[in-house]
Amino acid sequence: MPLGIKPTVDFAYKKIFGTPENSPALVGLANAVLAPDEQIVEVQILNPFNYQDFADDKLIVLDIRARDAAGRWLNIEMQLNVVAGLQQRLVYYACSLYTDQLEKGANYSQLRPAISICLLSDVLFDDTPAAHHRFRLTDVEHNRVLADTVEVHTVELTKYNLNEASIGQASGIEQWAFFLLVADRHEADRLRELLPGTEFQQAISAAEAIRQKTEDRMMYDQREKAQRDYLAALEGARQEGLEEGIEKGIEKGLEKGIEKGIEKGREEGVLIGKIQLLRQLVGEDADPENEFRDRSIEELSSLVAELQQRLRSRGN
Repeated sequence: MPLGIKPTVDFAYKKIFGTPENSPALVGLANAVLAPDEQIVEVQILNPFNYQDFADDKLIVLDIRARDAAGRWLNIEMQLNVVAGLQQRLVYYACSLYTDQLEKGANYSQLRPAISICLLSDVLFDDTPAAHHRFRLTDVEHNRVLADTVEVHTVELTKYNLNEASIGQASGIEQWAFFLLVADRHEADRLRELLPGTEFQQAISAAEAIRQKTEDRMMYDQREKAQRDYLAALEGARQEGLEEGIEKGIEKGLEKGIEKGIEKGREEGVLIGKIQLLRQLVGEDADPENEFRDRSIEELSSLVAELQQRLRSRGN
């Protein structure tokens, strides 16, 4: 039987990675993103899983805040969709993680690196196939970095090429993307074969425990439905906005078309008037005005130029 638990659902994500006894899973996930930097050995979870966080239907920010043995502060969050201002919010959270460390009277030298990791099941940067981006305070002109301060990682999970045949040779971050996105479709034993690392074994067991514990499964189902309803409402609002935008675009297009038509009508009228006058000046009978109505501006302009040339020739 498939596991049936999506690690991207807020309840499951927070229980799998935000429970202190499951900290090896969180360490493994963070290390996969930070590689090959200094690896995390252990973490202290600062906002551990709490059932009260899921007591109602509101969606919560899926972030797990932790501090590692080297003193670095981490914020690891799951984001289901790209919302307006997401990039700015990620920077704000990372900066808050940095500045909030300093207690009154403390020295700035005591500040430790603040690292924000955002896992996305949506596309943030659609102009590149790169899935993992790392942002740091950098002097672009001179290629210098303010190290050990603030950095933001974005990981677009759906950009990774995931399949059972190659997952054994994949990088750590690819293996975690596989787990986060498709664990629910696999049997627990099959997942253990595909992802034999101890950090994955911990995560798989945590997900399996949610399925087996009645109250956890009920809470998970409730949260999955709330999440699905939220995403459906968001998509509906997007579609409505798109349709409204198309409608406004058509209206603007019609307005521009009318303006162009009026403008063309004026230009056409001026050219027809010139043709009528020039024909009289060269001694020809003026054609009925409606004979010119089906001619293009270019054709009318060409006829004006021809009549002007004939008039000049008669004057020589």
